[in-house]
Amino acid sequence: MRAVVCHQAQLTVEDLPDLTPTRGQVLLDVERCGICGSDLHARTHCDETAADVAELGYDDFMRSTDRVVMGHEFVGTVADYGPRTKRSWPVGTRVVSLPVLRTDRGVHLTGLTAQASGGYAEQVLVDAAMTMRVPDGLDADAAALTEPMAVALHAVRRGQVGAKDTAVVIGCGPIGLAVIAMLKATGVRHVIASDFSPGRRALAEKMGADVVVDPAEESPWASFAESKRYLTEAIALAELGLDAMDKLRAVPLLPWAHLMRAADKVGATPRGPVVFECVGVPGMIEHVVANAPLLTRVVVVGVCMGQDSFRPSMAINKEIDLRFVFAYDPSEFHQTLQWIASGKVDVRPLVTGTVGLDGVAGAFTDLADPERHAKILVDPSL
Repeated sequence: MRAVVCHQAQLTVEDLPDLTPTRGQVLLDVERCGICGSDLHARTHCDETAADVAELGYDDFMRSTDRVVMGHEFVGTVADYGPRTKRSWPVGTRVVSLPVLRTDRGVHLTGLTAQASGGYAEQVLVDAAMTMRVPDGLDADAAALTEPMAVALHAVRRGQVGAKDTAVVIGCGPIGLAVIAMLKATGVRHVIASDFSPGRRALAEKMGADVVVDPAEESPWASFAESKRYLTEAIALAELGLDAMDKLRAVPLLPWAHLMRAADKVGATPRGPVVFECVGVPGMIEHVVANAPLLTRVVVVGVCMGQDSFRPSMAINKEIDLRFVFAYDPSEFHQTLQWIASGKVDVRPLVTGTVGLDGVAGAFTDLADPERHAKILVDPSL
């Protein structure tokens, strides 16, 4: 099969041996595969991430010296089954799959290791248990975005964003745009999006952002300074507590401690916005921690593959809740697929280009310019 091989940060199209499914595996003919921002980072910074992941017990994350077929956002048609594998769908059925593969050498991350060839190729192997049929009427372009949109849904759920909360999305690249779409799909009424790129700001509006900010002209945090709902000054929480205690203690025999605990349980106590950091470069966590209101929940979605730092004392004084997210679970992947198929989530504005295997290297270069593209899909048939 023809495939794009990453080696020493170079991308070349090569003829590789055909893939053969083993027990529990399904062989797909790839129809589309999205180029992910994490692939752009992994091409040049994979060694740092591989060292980190090795500390967690996984030694096969791609390294620059490996020869890896990348690509984990794919859709394809069933071509064959491994032996003793249930043939759940006829050959030719369009399916998507979580990019994780069980092999005789262990479980591997498809497209991010030499042990599980990815979707920048004519064919890819998937695990039958993780594979899902694409609903009738859903085209390959839209189905290919199931994986990145599932990442966004998982991030939104981890953020525990309420409909009345203010959500702030920092960075409107593909994952930031996906987060915006999922925030709106889950009923969040007020979404602020921030990006330096005019093109990405325009896409943020299309994906449903209520306020779009150019940080070169206006701070995404400016509206919080005048807000009565969110606290921005260090002593503000103590002042609020004193005022509340004055009123509570003024009522004879009032069980004020019980009332405060009850208020906390029902969400009636002060809280901050929910911020999604979707840039993934050093300095962004510090930027959010330094500028966000008190009691902000920060969800780190952008993949920074190098070292970074922030001031813990600033986060402590503001009582910032810092969360990191990775991937999704099968139910979130399935939910995302259904929402795309039903039209609840419109992913088509994200697709700004399609290339064949010979165009992948150029597409990696083009994606460095935020004005030209958001999501480029790879079509191996071109």
